[in-house]
Amino acid sequence: MKKAVILFSGGLDSTTCLAYAKNQGFDCYALSFNYGQRHHAELNSAKRIAAHFQVTLKIFNLEINQFGGSALTDKEIDVPDYDSKSTDIPITYVPARNTIFLSITLAWAEILNAKDIFIGVSNVDYSRYPDCCPAYIQAFQNLANLATKFCMKESGLKIHSPIINLSKAETIKMGVKLGVDYAMTVSCYQANENGHACGKCESCMLRKKGFLEAGVIDSTMYCSL
Repeated sequence: MKKAVILFSGGLDSTTCLAYAKNQGFDCYALSFNYGQRHHAELNSAKRIAAHFQVTLKIFNLEINQFGGSALTDKEIDVPDYDSKSTDIPITYVPARNTIFLSITLAWAEILNAKDIFIGVSNVDYSRYPDCCPAYIQAFQNLANLATKFCMKESGLKIHSPIINLSKAETIKMGVKLGVDYAMTVSCYQANENGHACGKCESCMLRKKGFLEAGVIDSTMYCSL
């Protein structure tokens, strides 16, 4: 079996990617990050999901919260409610997060001799983050094949983004076909430690919209914060 490293948050999108990679016959290694985010509910979710899929999970400690600059890494900045009219990059954007995460994922892939990396970015239903577009993924793949030992191999390294052109509803439909139990996932920017979602942030609202449009029952646990 070919090895693949899955950039894995324990959320809806990355869990769909993990299920997809497993379905494609990859020997999956999931990598999650404890980066100083607002809560650990998503990491707890990642542990449960990795056990469910019987894959290796590594949690990497990385304190990028010391820089602040985002509502996800600075508790002095409030997570805003969803604003459907806004066209700005929201304050929940963590500067360079995907670049930092992919770089560390790439390092582990080299150690494992895994030529495939999966990341659950979407260019359709997303929060306008600049590091979720196809051009970014292609640019990082080019960098990876220039800056690592993979450039010495004919096949090189491939970064897979299987949901990048899917809406949230299409992603959910894919996951359901792959047997994903979305009740196990946590997507909320400010979930409590039990994994209950706020139901008001942009991530929650996009998730709600996805289940509604997919015609799938939303099993997310919500609470009032």
